[in-house]
Amino acid sequence: MAVPSAYAEAGPWKDATPGHVDPDGRWWTVYGDPVLDGLIAQANDANQNIALAAAQYRQARAAADVARSAFWPTAGISAGAGRARGISNGVSKLGNSHSIGLDASWEPDLWGAVRRSVEAGDASAQAGAAQLAAARLSIQATVAQDYMQLRVTDREKALYARTLQAYERALQLTRSQHDAGVALRSDVALAEAQLNTARADAIDLEQQRRQLQHAIAILTGRAPADFTLAEDPAWHPALPQVPVGLPSELLERRPDIATAERQAAAANANIGVARAAYFPSLVLSASGGYGGSGFGPWFNTPGRIWSLGASLAETLLDGGLRKARDREAVAAYDATVAQYKQTVLGGFQEVEDNLSALRVLADESVAQDQAVQASRLAEQLALTQYRAGTVTYLNVVTAQYLTLSNERSAVQLLGRQLVASVGLIKATGGGWNAAQINPTPVVSATAAPAGQTQPD
Repeated sequence: MAVPSAYAEAGPWKDATPGHVDPDGRWWTVYGDPVLDGLIAQANDANQNIALAAAQYRQARAAADVARSAFWPTAGISAGAGRARGISNGVSKLGNSHSIGLDASWEPDLWGAVRRSVEAGDASAQAGAAQLAAARLSIQATVAQDYMQLRVTDREKALYARTLQAYERALQLTRSQHDAGVALRSDVALAEAQLNTARADAIDLEQQRRQLQHAIAILTGRAPADFTLAEDPAWHPALPQVPVGLPSELLERRPDIATAERQAAAANANIGVARAAYFPSLVLSASGGYGGSGFGPWFNTPGRIWSLGASLAETLLDGGLRKARDREAVAAYDATVAQYKQTVLGGFQEVEDNLSALRVLADESVAQDQAVQASRLAEQLALTQYRAGTVTYLNVVTAQYLTLSNERSAVQLLGRQLVASVGLIKATGGGWNAAQINPTPVVSATAAPAGQTQPD
């Protein structure tokens, strides 16, 4: 897979000493929020999507062990007892019979079918390990993003609480001005409309917060009725700079890319399994035991029975079955290769999107802060001029609305930056690396396939 030498969005604006992402996967600690740490820990333990991925991984490991068992011979024991009447030389006889024996058979892996089956099973298990890591990363990122949006909503609610207090004071001012005969009744009505509109917007924020709280409850494995998260209007998050590394490193740092690569490896091994069917199969067998009409003579020489044998079988005509299975395996491999390449390209896009978002939002944040400062000054001047009677209350309303709009945009902009920051960490693997997964031992004469599986 050809990869670019650098990201298009990487540039001199990046911090020279980016924040450290925990190599053990605890990437969320970079935000320095103990509440977030606790929520993600709960999600790791109780989220059902993670539990599903973990069960699928165990299933893949068991399937790999099933394939590996074909390297060894099979053995069994049998015992029997019977009573029968027969006729010999015209004489009817009634007798008992007893037998016990051991049977063993082994099919040598002459053409590599078992080795390739084991290789495919190991690759599938490794893909399952990477899928588990991807599921964890996805849930962790979703919890972090929902939590940050909830905290941003808390800050918006605090902003509206301060704004409502200011609007109530402004309403009292207009009423006083009206009672003194220096303001119109329309000014009072305008102040009342502004106050009630802000109250309605503040109530709407409560609904947004409840929905985010419900989403976090489900992600942490609890019913919404059993989960509450206290408001924290003083929340001041850290916005870390994230090390993105080189594009080529992304191939080892994203678990979804590792999953797609291991799935392609498994499909490649299945081609070998399909092609081994073209060759004859050799089965070696042996059996031994004792038999007779009673238990007493079993250990005498006449009661001993045994056999050794070998069979070689080859299919001559199968109506194109083997050729069709070969084509099917090749097509499946081509599909996994295409999926792998598309996953790589999607990973590059996700990194570029979040890098671009962080760069643009950083520039936008500077401009928005300037707009907030200017609108606050304009509001103060409008109120002063209104008290002096040089402007109408419409000027005050316009200035106050502009201040609220700019301050709310600044809070929302912070939320977008935090969400993009989490998105970038997720896009770069969240500190995960394929080297963290230990290779599964392969009992065969061939080299172990590239890739690793996570231990239980």
